[in-house]
Amino acid sequence: MSRRVAVELEGRGEGVEHLRGRVAVDALFESGQVLHGDAGQGGQFVAPQAGHPPRAVGGEADVRRTHPAPPGLQELAEIAHVGSRVSLAGCWLPGARNGRVGIMKTWFITGASRGFGQVWTTAALDRGDRVAATARNPEALAGLKEKYGDRLLPIGLDVTDRANVFAAVNEAATTFGRLDVVVNNAGYGLFGMVEETTEAQARAQIDTNLFGALWVTQAALPVLRAQGSGHIVQVSSIGGIAAFPGLGLYNASKWALEGMSEALAQEVKPLSLRVTIVEPGPYGTDWSGDSAVRATPLDAYEPVREARRAGASARAPRDPSVTAHALLTLVDLDEPPLRLFLGEYPYAIAESAYRQRQETWQQWRDLAETA
Repeated sequence: MSRRVAVELEGRGEGVEHLRGRVAVDALFESGQVLHGDAGQGGQFVAPQAGHPPRAVGGEADVRRTHPAPPGLQELAEIAHVGSRVSLAGCWLPGARNGRVGIMKTWFITGASRGFGQVWTTAALDRGDRVAATARNPEALAGLKEKYGDRLLPIGLDVTDRANVFAAVNEAATTFGRLDVVVNNAGYGLFGMVEETTEAQARAQIDTNLFGALWVTQAALPVLRAQGSGHIVQVSSIGGIAAFPGLGLYNASKWALEGMSEALAQEVKPLSLRVTIVEPGPYGTDWSGDSAVRATPLDAYEPVREARRAGASARAPRDPSVTAHALLTLVDLDEPPLRLFLGEYPYAIAESAYRQRQETWQQWRDLAETA
């Protein structure tokens, strides 16, 4: 049983039996606890701990499954029930996490109708998690809703609308009872030289890529703080640590996101909350497709554009579906990193960028120290 639930019950002078019909079994247990039970038989709830024999943590209860088990998990539950002292009548275990049986996670993912958002939403649902998936057009999630039922909550959301964001996060938290992983994925690419970019284009880029993530983060933090746990995943880019011609305002939005998120990680670490900045390389998402915005080009920059196009044509974007394993592994870590590249491509760019910065800083150190 989770410490949170146990403390709440103790504070009210209640036992596990008082949870009947009030909470899904998924909410009762912590990651790493393996439960056993003789299906249909009354008994004690137990929570085996590493190196210790099973320990009863509650009285008899009849907690029943609130929704069907995803494919494969029912078999896992049946295996775990063999030879047990505990009844989980009709319940299923939420799934395997890196070789352990752990609780179902509840996600809030923005930009879930395409690209990384769609890949990660599907991957989370496939393994038995619940997802509040947001999109400007929630009808784009109809296929996933039909397949996964109540474990998917589609929400229409424009992340630039702060009031809308707070309402969406509240809807997700109210519907599912908690949020474990918040993924700020909504964003798009603005293509244009700095001189070419209009004021409206620049403001819209920052509004979505930076302020959208800020609003979601601010809305989610009270929920995560109340739980005493949670993981915020900020989707940046290799363009968040290096800059490229023709992407100046996109780079600005991601560099700002990285600075905000690094500070945020330090602010919330004492609260047992975690932040990870994910920095993908080039993948075949809609980032440079229909969702992209392009400034009106000036002839003076055509040589720069041509060089950029030549470099881009030399590398084929990878299928974004290959990132699912890395993302799922990341959110299951007890101590996730502050930053995580996706793919091999970002390493060479990052190493070159930081090497050049170090060389420049050292080359001009004498001048710097005169100030």
